Amino acid sequence: MNKFVGIFSVLLVTACTPSGVEKVPVKKEPIAKQLNIDGSYKIVATKRLENGLSFAWYKKGKGAQLTAGDLVMIDYKVKLKDGSVVDGNHLLKRAELPFLVGFNMQTTGWDLAFKELNVGDFVRVIIPAELARGEVGVEGLIPPNADNILYVKIIRKVQPNRIVDGTKVWLLEENKSNKLKFNKENKISIHFMASSPSNRMFINTFRTNQPFSFFFKAGNVVPGLKKALINAKTSDRLFVLVPPSEAYGANGLIDLVKPNESVFYNIMVMDVLKN
Repeated sequence: MNKFVGIFSVLLVTACTPSGVEKVPVKKEPIAKQLNIDGSYKIVATKRLENGLSFAWYKKGKGAQLTAGDLVMIDYKVKLKDGSVVDGNHLLKRAELPFLVGFNMQTTGWDLAFKELNVGDFVRVIIPAELARGEVGVEGLIPPNADNILYVKIIRKVQPNRIVDGTKVWLLEENKSNKLKFNKENKISIHFMASSPSNRMFINTFRTNQPFSFFFKAGNVVPGLKKALINAKTSDRLFVLVPPSEAYGANGLIDLVKPNESVFYNIMVMDVLKN
């Protein structure tokens, strides 16, 4: 997605459910139409926060207010003050994309803004530069100290496909032609980004182009991640949210994960291999 943090494009499907885990039904919704930010919309409500975020609602949704850990499907575009569009799901030719609130998938301003929103909202959010790309910007795309103008529709909230010992698993994209599943005997290779509420992408194997491979019995992988990947297949794409008890617990991970923080994994399964 240009030079932005990749939010995986998705196709929501029903996951295969291993025994002993809780399966949560996923309600199928119609695909949203592509967001038009050039239309003339009446502003129905406004709000400005002390941190500089400024909101103008074109539609107030009647759904639940968003909180950290909510996965929502969004239709969005980001503009600069000069009118140029620098980000949006249309760049991937997708009508909608998933966003997990509170885990640094985008800039700080996004997480702060989304906690003010409800399912069904259509809103323009002006994100000041210091809560966006700051003094650095994005070379060739966003100049330094540029405010970002986010137009977003919160289409719906998505429940996890399954919950394993508190770990939430969303199967976003599945290649059903692949039959070999990861289990306690097989080996799996994944590309992933890991983030916590306090630390954005403290691991990013996409950037290093070095997939991470392990067996289920590996001692250097957090328990929740291993359990979440049971039954995963080559080419599956998943979001996984691991609670502290199944991640790094009260100790945290040096200066990367604070004590008692959940960890979010954005995963693409590269391969599953028989032992």
